[in-house]
Amino acid sequence: MPPVLSFAHPLLSEKNDPELYPYRRGLYFAFYNALNWQVATGTPTVLFMAYLGADSFQTGLVYGWPLLLTPVQVFATVLLPRLGFKRLTMAGWGARSWFLLVPLGLTLLARLGGTAPWMVYAMVAAMFAYSLSRSVGAAAITTWLQGLVPESVRGRYWSTDQIMGGTGSVGTLVLCAACFTWLPQSWAFFLLYAFSITGAWLALRCLRALPDIERPTVMSLAKIRADTPRHLFGPGPFRPYLWLAVFFCVVATPLVPFGAYYLKAVAGISPANIMGYTVVQYAGVIGGNWFMRSRIDRTGVKPFFRLLFGLFAVVAAGWLVCLQWTSLLPWVMPGLYFLLGAGSGMFTAANASYLAKILPVQERALPVSLHGALSYFTGGLAPVVWGLLLKGGGPVPSVNLVIFQWFFVVTLAGTLMLVVLVNQLEEKAGHVDPLLDGGWLFRPFRVVTYLVNLAEPAPPPVKPRDPPQR
Repeated sequence: MPPVLSFAHPLLSEKNDPELYPYRRGLYFAFYNALNWQVATGTPTVLFMAYLGADSFQTGLVYGWPLLLTPVQVFATVLLPRLGFKRLTMAGWGARSWFLLVPLGLTLLARLGGTAPWMVYAMVAAMFAYSLSRSVGAAAITTWLQGLVPESVRGRYWSTDQIMGGTGSVGTLVLCAACFTWLPQSWAFFLLYAFSITGAWLALRCLRALPDIERPTVMSLAKIRADTPRHLFGPGPFRPYLWLAVFFCVVATPLVPFGAYYLKAVAGISPANIMGYTVVQYAGVIGGNWFMRSRIDRTGVKPFFRLLFGLFAVVAAGWLVCLQWTSLLPWVMPGLYFLLGAGSGMFTAANASYLAKILPVQERALPVSLHGALSYFTGGLAPVVWGLLLKGGGPVPSVNLVIFQWFFVVTLAGTLMLVVLVNQLEEKAGHVDPLLDGGWLFRPFRVVTYLVNLAEPAPPPVKPRDPPQR
């Protein structure tokens, strides 16, 4: 059994669940992968950029890379019929961990000789390469696992996958807060990136132990070119929702990186407290979905869209209040982060449910991929543009406080517009099987890998029956 996972032994033992046991390596992967991405693409890397002296544009670029490179997933699916799921996943996931050696080395160099401007550029380049290789691997991973696990145990698999990924995610956030509390920042960052690299290496070992499945068929480029304009601009319920989702991602995505950047660089809030706020944010994800899950089939999705857009409006208004009376920051931030998590989690669930309602099963692949690629790409572009506008005029790290206030004014106006735009959506209340099987609650990038996907897995092999006894 892999290290660290003794807590999962009763859950995944052959005696306890012999049907799930052959696929346990995929569940171990969910745990170890969370140890990697929570550091590499989350708040710890935003804090590290501020530590190196990066400006808001450079920080927004690093945070936006995974989303900006989402279209790479679409193009990488072209390689699936030639390479297969396992080879493509191993290539992407194997390469990404090497690029984390750059921030690991920078932590040591910064401790020995202080930070230097070239370190920021090295970090921007390293995270570009990390995100590029991650996107290549992400083109195959979710479809591979869906095709590998038999339908008879798929529900148990994905629910267990969510437990494993959630445990790894929350555990990593708690570790981050503890490191920043008890260690100097340079050693805290060194330990966290070493921890992230270890998680990536262990996750790769788990993937290597899984068998491949039959190579898929991928939608032709001719069909993509012919059908894309119809989905983007043609009549029907998909078009207005697509552009509403794009607008939401543009409005909402910059809140996390620039909130953390301001708290660290300007307000002087300790990294330990900022990581504590992030833990509260994940508690909000759980709370929001707990409130939503028992009501969505009865009320439909539209009331929850209005509610979650309203939560983002409250978050923006709360920030504006705190910027006027900065002494309120330590008291108000936990509540704002909780609401931010609740709104984000509800949007992920509502988005998957609404897409399933308006798109027939046999026609989902292309429009869902277009929806994911467009919304997440524009969401990744938003922190880059705002980062340019928010650059302060003095020594870095700094923020132009006037523009920062206008950032939240624009966010508030945008969320209120979204509340009104929900009225344009068509919906009939009632149950629908959502697009996401599981694992998304604590892992937003699992949502990206699922929604941006033009490959269909081959059905898993049927276990032959035993011959009749004579």
